This record gives sequence, C-alpha cells and structure tokens, in this order.
Amino acid sequence: MDEKYLVVVNHEEQYSIWKSGWPLPAGWRGEGFSGTKEDCLGHIAEVWVDMRPLSLRTSAS
Repeated sequence: MDEKYLVVVNHEEQYSIWKSGWPLPAGWRGEGFSGTKEDCLGHIAEVWVDMRPLSLRTSAS
C-alpha cells in the first residue's frame, strides 16, 4: 500500500510534500491536495510554475 502525502505550501508560496497524519512544521499549511508521493509531486509540477519565492516575485514587479 502506498503511503499518503499532503502538498504543503509556506508563506513564500514554495511547495513541498509531507506525510499525511504527521503534524505540519511551523510556517507550512496544507494546500488541499493529497495522494501518493508521485501524485503529489505531479501536482506540484503542474501548479508551481514560478519557483521564485513570493517576496522576490513581488519585488521584481
């Protein structure tokens, strides 16, 4: 059976995955997507199109 993961995001809109059921680390929140590790990594590849931190993206505008 595949382990379940959550897609998490921080205040800089950087994405990662976290094992489902584990407490989230400080500064991270659930993004709303969960599934296998591969599913979560695939979701991140689709939604995280600009890997620059939010602070850099907004200062460059």
